[in-house]
Amino acid sequence: MILVDTSVWIEVLRDREGRIVKSFQDRMGQEICVLTRFTQLELLQGARNSREWNLLEEYLSTQYYLEVTESTWRNAARIYFDLRRKGVTVNSPIDCCIAQIAMESGALLLNRDRDFATIATHRPLKEEYFRLDPS
Repeated sequence: MILVDTSVWIEVLRDREGRIVKSFQDRMGQEICVLTRFTQLELLQGARNSREWNLLEEYLSTQYYLEVTESTWRNAARIYFDLRRKGVTVNSPIDCCIAQIAMESGALLLNRDRDFATIATHRPLKEEYFRLDPS
């Protein structure tokens, strides 16, 4: 199971040549693709107009989501808290939430956001940076 971060989806959805989509499909293979509600939020809030909103909303309604638990919030806040105490900056608390969801579910987090590599050096987060040009 691969949790695909918003940072990857943005690149895939903006791809007009099909090169990034092909790379994404090759990487995913037969893996189950899942999202978080944060991805749904971030993609919808970035819609350029009502037409794009409707297309995204329809597509996102067909996807599988990993949901949070009561402890997800506390554990995500702990990631941010612990790293800040070590002098390590995570730019987004949302990234801590997404990382925590990935860890709770045992999913690999496919991303294009360096915050996740930072978190993975201090937590047992399985993450992979998605390269746009795998060559």
